[in-house]
Formats: sequence, structure tokens, C-alpha cells
Amino acid sequence: MERRRIGKTSLIVSDICLGTMTFGSTCDEAEAFRIMDRAFDAGINFLDAAEIYPVPPEKEWVHRTEEIVGRWMKTKSRDAIQIATKFCGPGHGWFVPPVREGYTCIDRHHIRKAIEGSLRRLQTDYVDLYQTHWPDPDFPYEQTLEVLDELVHEGKVRYVGCSNETPWGMMKSLSAAELSGTVRYESIQNNFSLINRRFEDSLAEICRREKISCLPYSPIGGGVLTGKYLDGKFPEGARFSTYMQKGERQQVMVRRFVNEKSLATTRELCKLAQELGITPATLATCWSKQHDFVASTIIGANSLAQLDETLPACDFILDESTLKRIDEITAKYPYPLG
Repeated sequence: MERRRIGKTSLIVSDICLGTMTFGSTCDEAEAFRIMDRAFDAGINFLDAAEIYPVPPEKEWVHRTEEIVGRWMKTKSRDAIQIATKFCGPGHGWFVPPVREGYTCIDRHHIRKAIEGSLRRLQTDYVDLYQTHWPDPDFPYEQTLEVLDELVHEGKVRYVGCSNETPWGMMKSLSAAELSGTVRYESIQNNFSLINRRFEDSLAEICRREKISCLPYSPIGGGVLTGKYLDGKFPEGARFSTYMQKGERQQVMVRRFVNEKSLATTRELCKLAQELGITPATLATCWSKQHDFVASTIIGANSLAQLDETLPACDFILDESTLKRIDEITAKYPYPLG
């Protein structure tokens, strides 16, 4: 397991991070403990959570993920674990955050409430990496960063990052931090996979030039790249199968991942993985973590079996000829906009 530095921080993390967003919904606590134990034994020292987890976001089980992770962390040395979590931005798009009655914001009041709740549920007195879950471009970056700076000085947070940020927002935040003298975002956690290479358009350059680390989530495209949605299938219990039953807003989001181009890409990549003697999940994860701007790729699992499909990526390296073939495949079916 390779170790990498996040941004300009002192955080040295495994190049694979365990995502926990299903813990407490489709993955019960006992299985979640088994997954975290297996990942930890494999050398993964970095876990990512959020106050809104598990998914899909529901008021009946919100916060369960942090509670489960917190109980598991008590079985390990705190110094051996790097824990990241996220606080909600304002609701938009396909759901309203089921926290603070949906009136979430990234101002002092909400960030303070969010961090105290996360620390309590995680049963720790500090978070290694605290991230905005999604931005609010109409709210001053200076005000958000000022509060996060306070949390760092108080020892409740070591470093801060962002998620689902845009190139404009990333540069705006860096400018605000420089002018105000506050902490800056050291990481950006965005969707990045073989069926969504949009991060490479401009965010990758920002990461390289400003020494910010990408923490890609959904490297297997929400499960699409495993091949389980090929031939019109929507397996029972799968994330997008569940979302397809939720209503039109969720269905629109599903179609961004499950569409003609993504499935055509997946079909060819599955053949390539078979030739290499690895699973499609391993192939997709290896590709993600072999980018110079990536510090740690976030993987998720509902079961030990799913985790075991991905863990071989810890040691497998894709050679240059394979990377070239992957580029040729994805160039045939450019990712959809929107």
C-alpha cells in the first residue's frame, strides 16, 4: 500500500481511502465493522464519512454512518487512523439535506453545529480532514474559510478540504484564503472515473499548480464500471436501482451514470479487465490512483465480497500500453455533459 501526502499538509494517507456512505443503510453495522477491519488490515488508514450519510439521504437514518465509524474507531488506536468527514451545503438539485430541517448553510452557525455533532458521533476530539460537502457559490468564501480557520486553531480540525467544487470555486477559495490569511482547501473530493473524466479538463491543472490533492470518489462510476448494469439490468439492492424507484429527480441523476455511452465504455473495459486477469472494479480503481494529482482514491463496499473485488488495486499497476488502450476506449464514448 503506497502512502501519499494530501496537499501541503502533514497528512500521509494510504492511496486508497475507504468510503463509508452505505454504512447504516444498505450495509448494517456488523458488516461495516468487518469491511473496516479488512481494509485496515490491508493497510488502508484513511476513512471518509459525512454528517449526511448514509445514502440515499433519509431522515430516518441520517448520522448513522458517523456513529458506526465512531464505534469502530474505538477498537483501534486513534493515531493509526486518518478520518475525514464533511458538512452540508445548502440543499439543491435532487434532494433536501435531512439535517437541521433542511436549512443547511456553510456559515458560522451551521459549521459550528455540524462539527460538534460529527465529533460527538465519531467519539473523537478532532477530525483530520474537514470538508464542505458541496459549495454555495453565492455565499462569501471568506466567511466559510474564517470559521474553518478557527476550528483549526482550536484543534478540532487539522486541515480542510472541499467536495464537488468547480474550477471557478476552487480558484476563488484559494484567492480568498490568500487575501484573508486563513487556511485553504488542501483537497478536492470530486466525481472522477473512466466514465466521467471531466476533472482532467481544468481542475487537474489547478491541483498540479497549486499543490492540492484530488480525492476521487465513485472511481467505479457508482457501480456502473463493474458491469452490473449492462444489458438493461438494474440489480435488486443496487444504488441506482434504488434511486430509479425514488422519482423523476433521482432518475435524472441515474441517467447521468447509466446511459448508452457509459455502458458502451463499460462493456469494452470489462473485456480489457478480463484479459488482464483482474476485476473491472480493480481496473477502474488502479486507473484512478495512477494520476499524479490524486492522493487517495475513495472506494466503497456494501459487503466484504465487494471490497475484495477492489482491494487488489492496492498492489496492481497498469502499464503504459494498458493506459493507452484505456484512453482509446474512453475517447470513443466521451462522457456526457451535465
